[in-house]
Amino acid sequence: MAKGIMIIDGIRVPFDGEKNVLAVVRKAGIDIPTFCYYSDLSIYGACRMCMVEDTKTGKIEASCSMEPRDGMSIRTNTAKLLKHRRMILELLLASHDCNCTNCAKSGNCRLQELAQRFGVRHIRFPDTRPRYEMDYTSYAIFRDPNKCILCGDCVRVCEEKQGQGILDFAGRGSELQVMPAFDKKLGETKCVSCGQCAAVCTTGAITVNDQIGTAWKAIHDPQKRVVVQIAPAVRVAIGEEFGYAPGENILDRVVSALKIMGVDEVYDTNFAADMTTISEAEEFLQRLKAGGPFPMFTSCCPAWVKYLELNDPKYLENISTCKSPMQMFASVLKAKYAEKDASDGHITYHIAIMPCTAKKMEAARDEFFHDGTPDVDLVLTTRELVDMIRETGIHLDELELESPDLPFGLGSGAAVIYGVTGGVAESVVRHCLPDKSKNALRQVRVSGIRGDEPIREVTYDVDGTEIKIAVVNGLIHAKELIADIEAGKRFYHLVEVMSCQGGCVGGAGQPYGLTAAKKERGNGLYAADASALFKRAEKNPVVTAMLSDFGPQWCHDHLHVHYGHRDR
Repeated sequence: MAKGIMIIDGIRVPFDGEKNVLAVVRKAGIDIPTFCYYSDLSIYGACRMCMVEDTKTGKIEASCSMEPRDGMSIRTNTAKLLKHRRMILELLLASHDCNCTNCAKSGNCRLQELAQRFGVRHIRFPDTRPRYEMDYTSYAIFRDPNKCILCGDCVRVCEEKQGQGILDFAGRGSELQVMPAFDKKLGETKCVSCGQCAAVCTTGAITVNDQIGTAWKAIHDPQKRVVVQIAPAVRVAIGEEFGYAPGENILDRVVSALKIMGVDEVYDTNFAADMTTISEAEEFLQRLKAGGPFPMFTSCCPAWVKYLELNDPKYLENISTCKSPMQMFASVLKAKYAEKDASDGHITYHIAIMPCTAKKMEAARDEFFHDGTPDVDLVLTTRELVDMIRETGIHLDELELESPDLPFGLGSGAAVIYGVTGGVAESVVRHCLPDKSKNALRQVRVSGIRGDEPIREVTYDVDGTEIKIAVVNGLIHAKELIADIEAGKRFYHLVEVMSCQGGCVGGAGQPYGLTAAKKERGNGLYAADASALFKRAEKNPVVTAMLSDFGPQWCHDHLHVHYGHRDR
């Protein structure tokens, strides 16, 4: 790795391993503006906003694609660079739909932010671009090509992180656009609704499908009993939008906020995650006895399930038949509230707060509709809940703490780690290992199942059988793993797949965050596990009693599902 000293605006700045000049400049405490640079993706170098000027030659170059060299002397703020950046901003604004007041990204838009920062008040160029049709066909995300600035972040994340290539550049010159192949709508493509394109979009060109209005309508309806479940990953990320550090668990404050907003009952998805762990572990042990089919793939990530349906349907029999915790919770709530609804005349309306945009797609699947109504009435992402809290004017730091309601507010440490990559596999292992001691738990934690590598492999002994497990995050790596399995290079009994980097903590419905923030969110979930009253799903007394009361047949009929190609 390159090592040396650069001169940046007259200041000596050492570098050691930084991959480009931009990183060295930011290390010096100078924020160079960018549009197309996203440190977790490849270098694109298209926007030219990060240009710096060579002190000796006067030449300007894009710092994102410059390799740092010992003795290099540059300036980051000169008359030439200021004129250059303002010109770029004017040109972008001239071809951009600047209807900012009702844009979902207003206040979080990079173009808006830099226009304000550089004082661009007047645009000298006319907008000659045609108006493009907006795309509402995805359950998860909304696409408005009129707001696209061609930064290419969505194209790269779809290809480099998910291996999908749904979006790409088309046309030339002034007619250049980002779109699915053949200008199809997203709903007509093999998009799996992971929403990572929306997570990295710098403007309002791709945003999460906003259903806040539907949520308020339900909350304000006196005939509806609004019941909310909150996923594990939400609690360690939502605080970032209110001044809390990434990974800080503020579940109790969120519960208080929801009650003030008018929600009737607030539960914890951890409760259902314990049900999922028990069901999935028992299914896995049955497969071990039956000799397969292997590997058994986890079923909690709807984008992963959709990926297999669209690209490798032959592996659908390998997916665990267990519903995701969100859908298991929905089945339990429907069963528990049916009699109550009939007696008091209310309609129970179920909202799930999720870190994931694909959960909107999952809730709309045919498998999860019964008698013409969805098991989960509405899915809101973390960011949608943030907007609702702000709309209400609630200050989270001033609220009294309130725990989730019982009986569905109790969860184990094994449940809370569902929100981080490796968490589902670790929870299943905790249930399957015959040794239930604290030392056994410690050995699982340090076995390698935890981490942020794209693919991790671990081996455990279960009743004398050597169990091989893989943990994958990022669909492009799942694709790589499957290729190796088919080539006979790898064999596993259990494979956990999460489509998003870091697992659910890195879901597209979460606040914007790079790898470091996602890692801190995961650490927050591990801390919650460490302080939990019990560490294993089968130790949850409410869950075990409820499964017993329901009985094996009910559990088989309502907690399991066989996936196919059907979609609403």
